[in-house]
Amino acid sequence: MKNIIAPVAIAIAIISAFVIAGNAYKYKFKSTENISVTGLAEKDFTSDQIVWTGYYSRKMMDLKSAYSLLKEDEVKIRTYLKTKNISDAEMVFSAVSIDKEFDTRYDNNGRVSGSEFTGYNLRQTVTVDSKDIEKVEKISREVTELIQSGIELNSSAPSYYYSKLSELKIDLLAKASADAKLRAETIAKNSGSSLGKIKKATMGVFQITGQNSNEDYSYGGAFNTSSKNKTASITIRIDYAVE
Repeated sequence: MKNIIAPVAIAIAIISAFVIAGNAYKYKFKSTENISVTGLAEKDFTSDQIVWTGYYSRKMMDLKSAYSLLKEDEVKIRTYLKTKNISDAEMVFSAVSIDKEFDTRYDNNGRVSGSEFTGYNLRQTVTVDSKDIEKVEKISREVTELIQSGIELNSSAPSYYYSKLSELKIDLLAKASADAKLRAETIAKNSGSSLGKIKKATMGVFQITGQNSNEDYSYGGAFNTSSKNKTASITIRIDYAVE
């Protein structure tokens, strides 16, 4: 009887070892399974802030005379903007930049023979930062009226911004996460599994492009300032465990 019990015990021990090893392998294999998905969220929005810049200059042989004329121009421009309902808080005048300008002289053989001083070129910019987009857009188009005052003000295209980007980004991140989860659940369901916990989440690049534009997304994130109406988008990559 003893001779029978020993081999049976050994056989049971061997079978048990195989079962335990098999279950351990199955658990280990299952724990390494995951589903990787990328969620996307987009939202159209309209800018609520506009920044417009114009510049003007004076060039004369005498520095003091040029500076005096430039300051007179500043007063006229400030007065003009106030007539257009731009407040002092909405306009900023830069410091005056001064450049000495020279013309290069050439000899009869086309070689540089020297240079000649042609005067001091003084330049100043005015920037208008406002929440009233339509008002500033109109000014940027009509500012050439200053030519009648003897001021050549060069107008740049306005730039458009949005003051609630942080809130917008958080909202898009939540929607992108929900989109990623829905994708993962669909994959798990179709494969006969169920979705487990998040193992890893990586946020993609936050992009802002002009609506209905052909702008390309950039690796570092596009940030459109030329369009009043924009589209914000964000992606998130999430790895889920499979149960």
